[in-house]
Amino acid sequence: MPTRNGHEVYLVSGVEPEIAAYAMARYSRSALSLRESLKELDEQKAEKFLNTFYFEYGHRSIADLAHLSFAVERLSILAAIEVADESRWDGQERSTRYQQFRTSGHITPAELESDPGYAPAMAALFAAYEAVSAQVEAELEAEHPRPEAMKPETYRRTLRARAFDASRYLLPLGTATSLGQIVSARTLEQQIVRLLSSPWSECREVGAALKQAAGAPGAVPTLVRYTDPNPYQQQARAALAQAAAELLQGVAPATAPGVHLESPATLEIEVAAALLYPHTHHSYGQMLAAVGALPAARRAEILALERGLRGAHDDVARPWQAGYAFQFDILMDIGGFRDLHRHRRCVQLHQGYTPAHGYDTAPAVEASAAHDAYRAAMEAAGAWAAARPAAAAYALPLGYRKRSLFKMDLAQLIYIAELRTAPGGHIAYRRAAWAMFEALRARHPELARGLRVTDPNLPSDPLIR
Repeated sequence: MPTRNGHEVYLVSGVEPEIAAYAMARYSRSALSLRESLKELDEQKAEKFLNTFYFEYGHRSIADLAHLSFAVERLSILAAIEVADESRWDGQERSTRYQQFRTSGHITPAELESDPGYAPAMAALFAAYEAVSAQVEAELEAEHPRPEAMKPETYRRTLRARAFDASRYLLPLGTATSLGQIVSARTLEQQIVRLLSSPWSECREVGAALKQAAGAPGAVPTLVRYTDPNPYQQQARAALAQAAAELLQGVAPATAPGVHLESPATLEIEVAAALLYPHTHHSYGQMLAAVGALPAARRAEILALERGLRGAHDDVARPWQAGYAFQFDILMDIGGFRDLHRHRRCVQLHQGYTPAHGYDTAPAVEASAAHDAYRAAMEAAGAWAAARPAAAAYALPLGYRKRSLFKMDLAQLIYIAELRTAPGGHIAYRRAAWAMFEALRARHPELARGLRVTDPNLPSDPLIR
């Protein structure tokens, strides 16, 4: 029904995504009303229009108008992290807090199919996960009896969630999981190309499966027609990895865990450091110092190294998103990183998986009779991964530490600090968010005043969620 001023708002439903994108894009280029545009919908017209404006003219925003829903099942946690690594991604992965992963099983990538030690290594971690879960839950029950006001099912569910929070550190990256996503065709196109260009075989398989699903009738076959492995991404990855290795040769990576706020450098130094950062295990501070010590001509060569490989249709790479006031180098457990990874408004740069940074232990496990078994399982998994190639990350537990760079503005920092320090959250990200808040308070005390944050070091009731 029109408003007093003649506004009309109506829902467009029952239209295939690619046809809807055509209708909306054509609507923006026509004097016709949307109702009139919709009357002329036709698959052949849509394909012709998209080929002209999307591929020939480069009007890529058209693909933002088509959205699709996907379920991706039986992929590893490692691959799920890669699938979700899009700034415009909307989705949910299976939670390690609310579900028991004992029966999930694991993914065996092509790189490890012939390794006879992989399956036993994974079985040992799942056995330890189950044992630690049961032990921690029993100890929590003994220490915190059910309040009369709490329903038995709520009490049991809360205890189980707390136990899973502690035992999830043992889950390996190869654990089978699932996720759902609702993405625009533009995000999907970028996602598929990135996955097809991945060094991980499983990610390439998932990328191919997404492309096949999106190319089906009724989806967006025209918009994903040219999604192929990207030579720019593959060649830049190899070139930057070599440059990073040369620059930091003989320098041991910093291993101090936690959150480190770095002062912004000049844009030339920041971008060059950001280009190299994902290809090392060194801290962002180490990278800034090394790049800053280079002659200006050498920094220019690093910038040109990646820029010179960029094709005519390639987006500017993520490391060029520079100039943010708050740049946090975070070395924390992989499980906690996955929680922070959901904050899409941050510019995120991630390093690879390695056992070299050590692992964390949940407080509930530190005080538990299961601590010795936990430590033995973690150290055995780390030794197994250290003795094998990069694909051994599939057997690396979520408790091992991973380094990532998070760049953000003040509003996003406040949002993370307030949301992620709240009671009831996982202790890993609560501590990280609190450290980010403390860094803000030290640098800008007036801006930190009055924020709704909760110190995770204060005593808390595990029955409160």
